[in-house]
Amino acid sequence: MKLSFAILGSGNIASQFAAAIAGSARCTLAAVGSRSAESAARFAAAHTIPRAHGSYDALLADPSAQAVYISLPNSMHHEWTLKALAAGKHVLCEKPFATNIAQAREMFAAARSHKKVLAEAFMYRSHPLTAAVQKAVAGGAIGTLKMIRTSFLFAASKTAGNIRFDPSLHGGSLMDVGCYCLSYSRLFAGAEPSAMHIVGHLHESGIDDYAAGTLAFPGGILANFACGITVAADNTACLHGTGGHIEVPIPWKPPVENAAFSIITPQGRLTQSVTAGKPLYALEADDFADAVLDGKPPRVSEQETLGNQACLDALRQQMGLPY
Repeated sequence: MKLSFAILGSGNIASQFAAAIAGSARCTLAAVGSRSAESAARFAAAHTIPRAHGSYDALLADPSAQAVYISLPNSMHHEWTLKALAAGKHVLCEKPFATNIAQAREMFAAARSHKKVLAEAFMYRSHPLTAAVQKAVAGGAIGTLKMIRTSFLFAASKTAGNIRFDPSLHGGSLMDVGCYCLSYSRLFAGAEPSAMHIVGHLHESGIDDYAAGTLAFPGGILANFACGITVAADNTACLHGTGGHIEVPIPWKPPVENAAFSIITPQGRLTQSVTAGKPLYALEADDFADAVLDGKPPRVSEQETLGNQACLDALRQQMGLPY
């Protein structure tokens, strides 16, 4: 069996998802919906999608799709997830899942009410690189984990018309890329933070365009992260333990082949690599198909999503961006 997906939205992330589905083992593309018939038709032609709809409502009424991938701006995730669930669709919703935790809870409650699968789309979680690093840490490769360091920054080529710089669409660096750093830190700490602090720079548009944060976890684990959409960086992850550390050069969008990480101890450097076998977003789509078709737990659980959302809410409050 294959899961038929419809894509809600026709932006860059939707294009990446659509292009990857050709490498999926369990998914097909049934339709795309955009704000206009013209943009939907262009997107459908570019990705060989059978049906194009000039409105989001028309897409949700299409019976050919079992699931909807929501790639809309952050502020629209809540509304259209609820509408998609009410239309009888399973939903894979892009990160950040919602504007705030109250919305996120309502979305999951609706999924239970409609008996549909709902999950947040953190694609890095589906790549075997993440699991391999988890296994190394859990196996004591660096002793006891004490610190986590992550960065996810890029310098946007333009700000005018960029949804990330629009406060009304709930943009900003923390929501757009800092959410990855929070997710990664919480994943490896295996707990929710007991204390959080962030300092951010406010862009003239009214959003945070770069920020730096720290997290404290039970058991003495500390994490620090940097995120930004007007600043370039190496975008790496590093896990520090009592007996060494692990460097992950490409944690967020690992390659299909030879995704590497290095374990550095007093005995030397050991570099390992894993092969995914299919594109990153195809891995994510197939994980979601496993949940829908086979009843497996979603790769990113409801508890993980709500925990990340709670952190985003608290940190935005500190920056004066409550949304």
